[in-house]
Amino acid sequence: MTSEGLETEKKYDVDPDTALPALHAIPGVERVGEPSDADLEAVYFDTDDFILASRRITLRRRTGGADAGWHLKLPAKYDTESGTESGAEQAPRQRREIHAPLGQAAVVPGELLAHLHVYLRGAEPAPAARLQTRRTTHALYGQGGVHLADFADDRVEAETLGSAGRKQEWREWELELVHGDPDLFAAAAAALAETGARPAAHASKLARARGEEAPAGTAGNGGQQPGGKAAAKQLPASGVVIAYLGEQVRELLATDPAVRLEEPDAVHQMRSAARRMRSALAVYRKLFRAAPVRRLRDELQWLGGILGSPRDSEVMRERLRTHVAELPPEQASAVNGRLERELGRRFDAGYRRVQEVLMADRYFRLLDDLEDFRDNPPVRPAASAPAGTVAGKRVKKTVKRLRRSHKAAKREKTSPGHETALHQVRKDAKRLRHAAESAEPLYGKRAAKLAKAARRQQKILGDHHDSVVARTLLDKMVRGPELPEQAVAGYGSLLETEARIIARTEAKYRKARRKARKLLKRGVG
Repeated sequence: MTSEGLETEKKYDVDPDTALPALHAIPGVERVGEPSDADLEAVYFDTDDFILASRRITLRRRTGGADAGWHLKLPAKYDTESGTESGAEQAPRQRREIHAPLGQAAVVPGELLAHLHVYLRGAEPAPAARLQTRRTTHALYGQGGVHLADFADDRVEAETLGSAGRKQEWREWELELVHGDPDLFAAAAAALAETGARPAAHASKLARARGEEAPAGTAGNGGQQPGGKAAAKQLPASGVVIAYLGEQVRELLATDPAVRLEEPDAVHQMRSAARRMRSALAVYRKLFRAAPVRRLRDELQWLGGILGSPRDSEVMRERLRTHVAELPPEQASAVNGRLERELGRRFDAGYRRVQEVLMADRYFRLLDDLEDFRDNPPVRPAASAPAGTVAGKRVKKTVKRLRRSHKAAKREKTSPGHETALHQVRKDAKRLRHAAESAEPLYGKRAAKLAKAARRQQKILGDHHDSVVARTLLDKMVRGPELPEQAVAGYGSLLETEARIIARTEAKYRKARRKARKLLKRGVG
């Protein structure tokens, strides 16, 4: 079993003979607990090239103290700090901290590895350093006996492992929140500064043991959006596109562990990130060299297809469960078991395939290529044009594409052809939605409204397409050999329900289309 929490702390470098600060003088601290001593031994794990450290991730197995076990520390979602320069003011660091029982000394628990495969990409973590820490902890209490924070005085002996082994000793302080407010760090600043304590020049004990400054972190802007519409419009077009792609890369990396751990909605979120990237690459493809764009689009389509199998089965199962619940009890009982088995089989097979793919070299290469594209975009000269001009034109072209597919659907009268044409409208509405989302930093509410209108059409036609798929499944089920009368009646009722939904969603789509006509005509520019 694992447990998870959010660690908020600030580290300080101090000299070996530095006197303890006047902790009782910190504003808001009413009482300082008696000191508690502990001997801690921790083995830190990483790859030969320190992949985890480069992403500010810590993996260790620690014995001694109240929290002995495996500890995995990951940057919090909105933590963009990559370390501080020596002598610079250091903001408190927030990190997700996941604990697992001690288990075996050299075997990283699978629940923790699930969070790391997306970064390790086939590499194996191994012992990188061993640290012996003599820790003295002082609990800080506020009004009403609230445990605000813990102040730890650490004397560390570190030894890096492997061929380049080295030993070091140092002393450091940590101030970690328990139930206190982050304002406590500012309140404590004066008391700590009086002793000569300095904000730590290293992001972690492992970084210091290695004799390096805080890791630089991954390259690239990581999806940071430019500030201000007027300023953003004058930026090179590639900058805005790469910022949007960076957001989606970050989302894909964040949802990978959730998919591995089979958390609700995780497959949908990862699939959505892949689709957004593929749409952006399609819309802005002329800004970049053709071969890298084509390769990424093909691979994202492959990944989306793999993720689509369990996701579509999951959606269909929930859809038909709702409709079956509306049937008379005899009919519901006659059809429910068979439908559950069929869709459960499809979901399980699809998810097994997803788990296999997430450990495949092809998937890891895709992650490498996405980050390389983000950090070293293969731009063409057109990418240097002002972002506002380029985005406006590309969104306008995407609107025209949607209009053409709409007209094609109107012309197609035969049932299968019309449904296929409407499915294309749905895909083009999705592409427009993603294109408009990418333009929001440039065009604000206008782009947001266009994205919302496109999303509405996409959602309506998604419901329409789900009914078409459900009808195909039900047609297959009703042809089963020697079906009981109640089962035949139940499948018939479900088919009638889907037929009504198909008609209703077409009408809703036409209404949404008329409502969005002015928005589509205007675009964002």
